[in-house]
Amino acid sequence: MTNEYRHTPVLLAECLEHLHLQTQHTFVDSTLGGAGHSYEAAKLLGPDSLLIGIDQDQMALDAARKRLETLGEDAAPKLKLLRGNFGNLDDLLVEACVPGIDAILFDLGVSSPQIDFVSRGFSFKEDAPLDMRMDPGNQTINAAELINTLNEQELTRIIYENSDERWASRIASFIVAARETAPIETSGQLVDIIKAAIPASARRAGGHPAKRTFQALRIEVNSELTVLKSGLEAAIRWLNPGGRVAVISYHSLEDRIVKNMFAEHSRTCTCPPELPVCVCGAKPVLKVITRKPILPTEEEIANNPRARSAKLRVAEKL
Repeated sequence: MTNEYRHTPVLLAECLEHLHLQTQHTFVDSTLGGAGHSYEAAKLLGPDSLLIGIDQDQMALDAARKRLETLGEDAAPKLKLLRGNFGNLDDLLVEACVPGIDAILFDLGVSSPQIDFVSRGFSFKEDAPLDMRMDPGNQTINAAELINTLNEQELTRIIYENSDERWASRIASFIVAARETAPIETSGQLVDIIKAAIPASARRAGGHPAKRTFQALRIEVNSELTVLKSGLEAAIRWLNPGGRVAVISYHSLEDRIVKNMFAEHSRTCTCPPELPVCVCGAKPVLKVITRKPILPTEEEIANNPRARSAKLRVAEKL
């Protein structure tokens, strides 16, 4: 396994416990990465099961395959590693030729290796071209194009809606003013603009001042919230009765989508409350296993700071 993909899986023990993995199961890791979660899941699945790994990044798929193959044929489940985005989960599972699945994991957000590859432009800590595409080979619009072409109102909307950045309007105004002099092409340029836009008193708390804006742009470039909704809907459809879906989110927008979708699919009636009897006949599709999200322990956060904002939610197909 390459050094680039040696990263620590978040909430690993909690995921394995709640996914209820067993022999003869079909398990989907929809965000395979370097197989941090799947490597341990494979040990529980055994050789009579199927592990389907999905990732947009061919480097991740190659690294994951090498790592999973170290388990040996007698211990590892059968592998199907597919390149793609979980927003296209229906097509990917049709490609995998499976009738249904017993467990699926979504580990959302940008992966550690993607952040660490400076040239990908995800990090506000290193100066690099403003890219932020998770699948550069199939995506045409990058962060620099958004920054340099959208009007001030659209930039404000993207920054605020995707990150709850209170200074979104001011940041957008400063971006538009700066690009009149020269195109904004690097993360370093954008960081300087954001720092200038946010008052000094507000920059003293809450972490790096560019964190929220970079998050907002990454979400927009990769259509992450739309992809999450379509991926979750597909996962719920493909789950066998008793199958479980587990989602690790890293910011409130993702967590809200997961919480609301789980709640929507676990409702028993959608009739207006003023009706004396139910006429819709709606039946719940899911049972929510985690009424409150599972959070990392202080020990895990100390060992892996990137786990700090993680939240795990789990639901079961009825």
